[in-house]
Amino acid sequence: MATIASNLQAVRAAILESAVSAGRKADDIALLAVSKTFPADAVREAFAAGQRRFAESYVQEVLPKMEALKDLGIEWHFIGPIQGNKTRPIAENFAWVHSVDRLKIAERLSEQRPAGMPPLQICLQVNISGEDSKSGVAPEEIFRLAQEVARLPSLVLRGLMAIPAQSGEAMAQRAAFAELRRLYERLNGQGLALDTLSMGMSDDYPSAIAEGATMVRIGSAIFGKRNYQEGKA
Repeated sequence: MATIASNLQAVRAAILESAVSAGRKADDIALLAVSKTFPADAVREAFAAGQRRFAESYVQEVLPKMEALKDLGIEWHFIGPIQGNKTRPIAENFAWVHSVDRLKIAERLSEQRPAGMPPLQICLQVNISGEDSKSGVAPEEIFRLAQEVARLPSLVLRGLMAIPAQSGEAMAQRAAFAELRRLYERLNGQGLALDTLSMGMSDDYPSAIAEGATMVRIGSAIFGKRNYQEGKA
């Protein structure tokens, strides 16, 4: 039976292969281990195998997990939809937030970030495929939102995130990721110093890497099949 350590090794090898195929350096692509619904022991096992960045989506689930793992030097990333009444624990406990899609949420994160902590690193989530079921700002609205968020104190706007519609076709996957990259390039052309494209998951990260991903969010390929019955909103 595959272990988390061996799964991590396989994912890292696949990232290297995808990077080389795209003419890129694997060191330019950060791996986020998506540990939502998995227990603290699984995170500890991945940490022992050298993984330092972990991503979570459920505030109620992650807080006790953070407490159980506070002896480790984990960099926590929040990647789930953000409810207005959950911004304070996110602002107080995470290093990165990838899923900001409204100015009001960004303002609350800015106001609630503790003064003694480093600025919260922010990615704006774009609904790149226009799905009603997905969170994210519409592509045409990203330019105004990015300029507004970039001005907020206690936040640093780093880049864009997207979860495109699922597709088994590599060309369709790449087209969605290429669209996000074009938005990212246009924002940088408007004077924003963005450096992060958070895109690509277990089923499509090679396509994301080919289109310039700087962070890939991998869960099931590392931890195994996820049981959503245990997830917390």
